[in-house]
Amino acid sequence: MRKSLSIVTAALVVAGLAACSSGAPSESATPAANACQNIQAGDTSKSIKVEGKFGATPKVTIPTPLKTTDIERSVVIKGDGAEVKGGDSIGIALAAYNGTTGKELTPAAGFDGQPSQSIKVDDKAFVPGLVRAVECLPLKSRVVLTATTKQAFGDVDVSSLKLKATDPVVFIADLLDKEPTRANGKSVTPPAGFPTVKLGKDGAPTVTIPKTDPPTETKIGVLKQGDGAVVKATDTVTIQYSGLLWRNSQVFDSTWTKGQPYTSVASQFVPGFTKALVGQKVGSQVIVIIPPADGYGAQGNGDIKGTDTMVFVVDILKAVS
Repeated sequence: MRKSLSIVTAALVVAGLAACSSGAPSESATPAANACQNIQAGDTSKSIKVEGKFGATPKVTIPTPLKTTDIERSVVIKGDGAEVKGGDSIGIALAAYNGTTGKELTPAAGFDGQPSQSIKVDDKAFVPGLVRAVECLPLKSRVVLTATTKQAFGDVDVSSLKLKATDPVVFIADLLDKEPTRANGKSVTPPAGFPTVKLGKDGAPTVTIPKTDPPTETKIGVLKQGDGAVVKATDTVTIQYSGLLWRNSQVFDSTWTKGQPYTSVASQFVPGFTKALVGQKVGSQVIVIIPPADGYGAQGNGDIKGTDTMVFVVDILKAVS
C-alpha cells in the first residue's frame, strides 16, 4: 500500500496504510495507553528563541550550529485547555528545523488559520519526537523540542532530509485542539436492505450481512448525518473505517483495530469508496456496498477475490481542502 502523508508531517510522521489503496492490508498492533515521559527543559531547548502569538507563524532564532546529546522540551506559551494525554488525537501547527544550519526541514503548516496537522499521541504511530513534544501539556500551549535526529525520528528513514543520527533537530509545535475519533453526527434510519451496524462503546462497528445476494451496483447509505464541511474529491480526509466481505462477513481491514484514523486524499481510494466520501458532510457515518467493478476489479487484492463485494462503514472525521 501507498503511504498517505500530509504537508509538514510528510517527513515527520509514520502514517497508517489504507485498505483501499493498491496493495495488501498492513498489520498494526493496537497501541497501549501511553504514559507521559514529561521531557524537561534544558540549556539547548532554552537557547531557541521563539517570537509571535500562539497560532501565528513563529519567528525562530537558532544559535547555530546547535549542540545537543539529549532530548529537551521548553514550554514557550502554557495554554489553558484540556491536558493532552496518551492516545489522544490532536491538531497541531508545526515547524521543524535543522539545528546545524537553522534551515527548515520542511515548510511549516497549521499556523495562521491553515488546516491543522493531525497526530495521535502514540509513538507506535508517530515519530517519538512529536509525541514527546505535545504530551502532558494543556491545549493552546506552544513548545520547543530539541533532540538528535535519532531521538526525534526513531527508526524512521529520514535520508531524504540529509540528516545523520547525531544531527540536531528542532520542533516548534502549537497544540491547537483535540480531534474526534468517531462520527458525531445525528443518527438516522439506514436504508432498507443494507447490512445492520451496531456500534461499540468506542464507536467501532460490528456489521451483520443479510443472507441475500449483494447488489450489483455501488450502494451508499447514511447512518449518522454530520453538519460539517462537504467533502470534495480533492480534499484530504481523515476517517475511521471497517471493511468486510459480503460472502463471509470477514473483516479484512479496520482502523479501529490499528488504533488510529487514516488520512488520504478522497479521490485516491477505490472508486466505490471515493463515491461514499464525496458529497458527504464531515461528522457523518456512511455505509457503502462496493461490487468488484467499483472495487479491485477482476484481479482482486490479497484475500479479496475478483468476485467479492465489499462493505465499508466509514466515519468522516475531518476534511482539508
